[in-house]
Amino acid sequence: MSYQLTIEPIGQTIDIEEGQTVLDACLRAGVWLPHACGHGLCATCKVQVVEGEFEHGEASPFALMDFERDERKILACCATVECDTVIEAEVDEDPDAQFIGLQDFAGRVVKADMLTPTIRGIWLEVDEPVHFQAGQYVMLKVPGVQGERAFSIGNAPGTNLVELHIRKVPGGAATTWLHDELNLGDTLEFTAPLGRFFTRKSANLPMIFLAGGSGLSSPKAMIEELFNDGCTLPITLVQGARNEAELYYHNYFVELAAKHPNFTYIPALSDADIGEGWTGAKGFVHEALKAHFNNDFRGHKAYMCGPPPMIEACISTLMQGQLFERDIYTERFLTSADAEGLAKKSPLFKHV
Repeated sequence: MSYQLTIEPIGQTIDIEEGQTVLDACLRAGVWLPHACGHGLCATCKVQVVEGEFEHGEASPFALMDFERDERKILACCATVECDTVIEAEVDEDPDAQFIGLQDFAGRVVKADMLTPTIRGIWLEVDEPVHFQAGQYVMLKVPGVQGERAFSIGNAPGTNLVELHIRKVPGGAATTWLHDELNLGDTLEFTAPLGRFFTRKSANLPMIFLAGGSGLSSPKAMIEELFNDGCTLPITLVQGARNEAELYYHNYFVELAAKHPNFTYIPALSDADIGEGWTGAKGFVHEALKAHFNNDFRGHKAYMCGPPPMIEACISTLMQGQLFERDIYTERFLTSADAEGLAKKSPLFKHV
């Protein structure tokens, strides 16, 4: 059985199946709703039900309080509807956003290489190109592991391959399996595309990309897409790693900088004992960023992906150099544990 779900204020009506969450129905129809954890814990996907009946599902009492339930608010990631329903949501309109419906895929592993001692590159081949915007991510099903895992796509759109950079997390069941058990020829199921991390090309401004660890995947894809589109704006990539062994795709970006005069590549190593052989920047990403731009980032768009301490340090540096929230973009993945910890910090917690 299916129902009609109307999303206000955009006035769009979509089909929603019995038992299907509001968020899943919207994303598969190409309607983007704000969301983060996907587990009913972070409150990012909170919407107002205007008409209709519904079930809350496993919404955390920290994320959706009793008085909000009385006001007919729901968390879209876990709520289901029981009849034709109208909701009111904060749907941002962005001229650079492509509204691509969520789809399920099965990809065959055609290549798997260790990019660093801790990061494995996996290339999945699908029957037809996956439609996505560079910077978006997939939700990957890992055999024997409960729940899906988010991984950014590391290549530009337009091919039958999906490239993933997977860092082995100590004690992480999913990443351990993907490193130790996954073989060539295996098939993995995933859902794509997700996320609102993409280049704002219509701004027509120089771009700064900041990457640490496996967070390089999204910036790599976004930079590739820009050059595939013939971009001539100045593009700067600052890539951080602890040491040379962890600095992957280094030669690729060196060659890209030689080919494109509008592209500047700044690798930075943070280990104290790097040695005399390293001629690049020394220190953390935000330090290399500040030194290169002389602490003045006005007139740019900045995109970053990496571990939380790197993100926080880079945001602080950018704001000190006169670049503010409207021009800074980042992608954050939340596990259920992450979201639960954030939600429990305060009963008034609403957004990440």
